[in-house]
Amino acid sequence: MQQTLLNPPLPARLAYWAAATVLLLASHADALELPPARPVPGGLAVVELGHWAEPPVARFGGRPVMVLENRPGHYVAVVGLALSTRPGRKEIRVQGPDGMARTVEFKVRPHEYESQHITLKNKRMVNPKKRDLERIGREQARIRKALAHWSPAAPPRLRLDPPVQAPVSSRFGLRRFFNGQARKPHSGLDLAAAEGTPVRAPLEGRVVDTGAFFFNGNTVFIDHGQGLITMYCHLSRIDVKPGQWLERGQVIGAVGHTGRVTAAHLHWSVSLNDARIDPALLTRMQAETTAP
Repeated sequence: MQQTLLNPPLPARLAYWAAATVLLLASHADALELPPARPVPGGLAVVELGHWAEPPVARFGGRPVMVLENRPGHYVAVVGLALSTRPGRKEIRVQGPDGMARTVEFKVRPHEYESQHITLKNKRMVNPKKRDLERIGREQARIRKALAHWSPAAPPRLRLDPPVQAPVSSRFGLRRFFNGQARKPHSGLDLAAAEGTPVRAPLEGRVVDTGAFFFNGNTVFIDHGQGLITMYCHLSRIDVKPGQWLERGQVIGAVGHTGRVTAAHLHWSVSLNDARIDPALLTRMQAETTAP
């Protein structure tokens, strides 16, 4: 473990204390139930940060990451790992209010996902027209902004309730081919619920954005705190508005078949520090940590 001393300017220290105070107030018994450590691309790492007199601030890849107090004075970072993450040694930069910084290392393991071949009758959804590409470009910027959203308060818990009770029709991470053409991996779970089935918030949070998108159809984004964002696609209707506070279990819309789909279903994505991770990791929980 490498350790250096920093002396940040006063504005930075004030900003730190504001974030740390929110984190400290948000730490409670529910946060002690940690997700399973699965440090692979598309998974997450739960990394011990050691003992700190006050809550530290941690960053991975230049982005802030979730920090929780798992026992008095000891903290862990819960780090989302994008599907594009390369296996190997990684570093988290941790800083305390006194300017002391630590570099904590952890290892990402390799993992191979299966392939999925999908045939679409609407070829425009495979090879969009020029005007479609302009729209898609605008929408992708909007989606990136929503998924990268950060609010300092920690979520009340990390266990997520399934937004619908339905079997999984497409698993997370599948390498996808549409009409024989390679496309981005599947960055969520497809849940085969019937058209019109109510979709419910899996956890308390605030609506970041909603909209009708070319590929995703009617979509809702919810911020649950400290970089935990959930996304719901292909809805038949949207029942919430940006800025609205939601309670766990509140209906946000209904299952549909809008956007690029072959049948009605819910596409559910979970983003942690702007990395899409397997939602199943936060629906079946157990306490594990990844040692540096």
